[in-house]
Amino acid sequence: MPSPFAQRIYEVVKQIPRGKVATYGQVAALAGNPRGARGVGFALHHNPQPGIIPCHRVIFRDGSLCTGFAFGGPEVQRRLLEQEGVCFLPDGRVDLSRFGWLGRP
Repeated sequence: MPSPFAQRIYEVVKQIPRGKVATYGQVAALAGNPRGARGVGFALHHNPQPGIIPCHRVIFRDGSLCTGFAFGGPEVQRRLLEQEGVCFLPDGRVDLSRFGWLGRP
């Protein structure tokens, strides 16, 4: 059974709309632990409901993708985001000013 923090993480990630992304730190803050970005990564690596909890929408604070994306690697994460309309900068990062989710704690 996921910890209470992990459960809050999953609820936050479910709120990220299609075509938007959030950062690990942003998800941690919204889940009640602003210093828990690593915990977000751990929880998402153990996502109990892939496809329902859209963990592919969570990225690093500089807009880069996670090299260890748990469900197929960064290529899969990129493809899933592109299918939702997220565009990438020439250096492979997501433009957070265009595609960042504005969810707030």
